[in-house]
Amino acid sequence: MSDSAAIQARPLSRAVSIPVIPWYLWASIVGVTSAMVGVHWDISWHRSIGRDTFWTPPHIAIYLCGVIAGISCAWLILATTFGKLPKVRASSVRMWGFYGPLGAFITAWGGVAMLISAPFDDWWHNAYGLDVKILSPPHTVLAAGIIAIEVGALMLVLGYMNRAPAEGRGLLNWLYLYLGSMILVVTQILTMEHTGRVLQHTATFYLVTAIAVPAALVGVSRGSVHPWAATIVAALYSLFTASLIWILPLFPAQPKLGPVFNPVTQFTPPEFPLLLIVPAVALDLLRPKTHRWNPWLQALICGSVFAGLFLAAQWPFARFLTSSAAANGFFGTIYLDYAQGPQSLEAKGIFLGKEPDFAKLLAIAFGCAILTTRLGLAWGNWMRTVKR
Repeated sequence: MSDSAAIQARPLSRAVSIPVIPWYLWASIVGVTSAMVGVHWDISWHRSIGRDTFWTPPHIAIYLCGVIAGISCAWLILATTFGKLPKVRASSVRMWGFYGPLGAFITAWGGVAMLISAPFDDWWHNAYGLDVKILSPPHTVLAAGIIAIEVGALMLVLGYMNRAPAEGRGLLNWLYLYLGSMILVVTQILTMEHTGRVLQHTATFYLVTAIAVPAALVGVSRGSVHPWAATIVAALYSLFTASLIWILPLFPAQPKLGPVFNPVTQFTPPEFPLLLIVPAVALDLLRPKTHRWNPWLQALICGSVFAGLFLAAQWPFARFLTSSAAANGFFGTIYLDYAQGPQSLEAKGIFLGKEPDFAKLLAIAFGCAILTTRLGLAWGNWMRTVKR
């Protein structure tokens, strides 16, 4: 496959063509997938086994993302700069004397940030022991690198998609939506300390979701021409997360750290995905009716619909998840980590109590949903113009 002919299409018929996807686009997608699988696997490792050597399989999967992204995008930038890819050069941006697609520069920076975080994270664990927070300083650097790689890969695919003829965008659009779903996955990883099922009757849970989700969901869907873009992104996020619930417990694990309050014998998976698909369907239905409205009016309606429908769907579903009806391998509530004993809220199926200012925080959550929806609209409209 010639990289200079990356976006040329092979016609299969008069109406259908399949774009030739260059290897560095596939490399970015593989790297993003490796990072998301590795991060969830690493969290499960900590919950099931505890702190282990730095060279665990999930750590290797995570940092493989940085290596793949760094090497592939460095090659793309150098090859474009020195004339090996003249057609890519024609649709590139210039930065510090180098040429390449915008996404390549973002992805390369993310790869460097990830690799820098590796020795920092190892030192942090050796100095302070087991992490008690998702966003420790080295994890924050790592998260910034992963997000940069995901956004960069999204921009790479987006540039090719927006330059491709309309009949040849199908596969590129699906790759774009898949990468968008991985951005949704990483937002849920970063906020998981506030989104557990026993927290889902607190206003803080809905506030955190309103801050983290609408910008990504609305932005990615607005950047796509698919009429069900938001639904597809939410469905892919749900399927990815649920598959971890069904796959990870198939493998044995045993705690190496104490105290052990729960005798774990298998990997502990993440919790069941949030019902983001409910407001996502509504956003797709609203899109053709509101796309010509003033952006702030769109944000007001769509943000309120997102917050309202998510509250209406997740509140009763959280009650179901804490009941005996969900205590099975499909919903995954039977799996607890070794630090969650029989007296934990998760084991008892008891919600954390509501905040004293519950109504005020819930109102703030609706306001944040409107603001982050407006941000997503602006980001999505800009992405539809990206061709470099």
